Amino acid sequence: MIGENVGFVRAVRVAGPGRELLPTLEPVDLVIENGVIADIAPTGNLKPTGLVLDGEGGWLLPGLWDHHVHVLQWALSADRVPLSEVASAHDAATIMALAPEIDGRRVGSGFRDGLWPDTPTLRMLDATTGEVPTYLINADVHSVWMNSAAFRREGFKPVASGLLREEDAFEISRRLNAVEPRIADRSVERMASAAAARGIVGLVDLDMTWNDEPWQRRVARGFDTLRISYGTYPQHLDRAIAEGLRTGDSVRGAAHDLVRVGPLKAITDGSLGTRTAACAHHYPGEIDNHGLLTIAPDELVEMMTRATAAGLECAIHAIGDIANAHALDAYALTGAVGTIEHAQLVAHSDIPRFARLGVAASVQPEHALDDRDMTDAIWAEQSAQPYPLRALADSGANLRFGSDAPVAPLDPWAAMASAVFRTRDGRDAWQPHERVGIETAIAASTAGGSTAPAEITPGALADLVVVGADPFAADERGLRSMPVRATLLAGRVTHGA
Repeated sequence: MIGENVGFVRAVRVAGPGRELLPTLEPVDLVIENGVIADIAPTGNLKPTGLVLDGEGGWLLPGLWDHHVHVLQWALSADRVPLSEVASAHDAATIMALAPEIDGRRVGSGFRDGLWPDTPTLRMLDATTGEVPTYLINADVHSVWMNSAAFRREGFKPVASGLLREEDAFEISRRLNAVEPRIADRSVERMASAAAARGIVGLVDLDMTWNDEPWQRRVARGFDTLRISYGTYPQHLDRAIAEGLRTGDSVRGAAHDLVRVGPLKAITDGSLGTRTAACAHHYPGEIDNHGLLTIAPDELVEMMTRATAAGLECAIHAIGDIANAHALDAYALTGAVGTIEHAQLVAHSDIPRFARLGVAASVQPEHALDDRDMTDAIWAEQSAQPYPLRALADSGANLRFGSDAPVAPLDPWAAMASAVFRTRDGRDAWQPHERVGIETAIAASTAGGSTAPAEITPGALADLVVVGADPFAADERGLRSMPVRATLLAGRVTHGA
């Protein structure tokens, strides 16, 4: 049934937004016409039309979204050496010495050095990897550890640590991602199919490149698996304005409207793992290190003003509490519409400002658990709230969940489980006061977010997912392993059935 249009969905029970509109949680049938839900009624009361999808008593939710993905980088990570479980710099260097070469390079990704017992150095990596250019990309993508051969290949001056950070690291990632278009697009198609298999119907692509061109190309080649909203970075803002790109417009030359222009994406500080997130208090043992602002506040205001005037929404990366405060100030001064991406450490006085300013909090619940030990160690002296979810939700802020893949796997059920239970692997819940309910988590995983979720109601888009268990009754492991039976994009089957 993949690629076919469904006209009738039989015997499903509605879970998530829209279920409160129904008189009972008993199975219902849906009629779908022209990609839209035309009618809903208790099973047996509507006449089947067109292709029938039998839900067999499964649970129906609005199609899910991931609001923060680096699409090509995530797609390519499948061919890179995984380093997420590596416990030391020595072990990482040893693993990379045995890694396969691709295009004359060894590339690994996903390491987290914040709690390693030893320190990465150029000499250490050279000793194991020799003359083969070798690259280890941090899980947060804000640093890259390279050997001397890689420094020579890229034309960068070697540093004793072997680590490039922030913009230099981003440049290396851009170069590593610059694969032949046919290979890139094939990887993206595989990624999209895998996303649909987890119930995803759409995502926000924030790859650090000029995204307009590859998405025009992919649509021309037939991409139609997901809805895409793609970002533009500051170095391309002039070009985006000159070419008339406006948030919400369909990508140029498209035969359908699945792929659209998204926001201006600006990175205003670093990250926790790289110890460059801009914070009020210094990092342990580094009295002069409060992180860094990569965009000055007045420059951010000017940039957001120009983007807003040109019809572009904004997505502002802010991790530390100082960066979040400046980002909120910029929204207040410019009247821009958009999100703060990450919001990992927020001053208590700034939490209510999200709702007051209408700024959505685009957050990644899995990061809280990936970083819990680093947070407890590196941010122990910070006075702001780390990884606020419940506090933001209670203040009326619109939560939009995502993965930041490849920083965390592209799986909305993992994000929901982390948000609802704040634990995995049998550990006690971390900062349990910041847990949210499953209804909020589901809503935050839909297109509109927690305060404006997609609903299952007549007239709504038939972007739907049928799962094999009741999310409201699932425990933490049950959410993470949620069986997805079918995914529909405007009534067209993209997975299962």
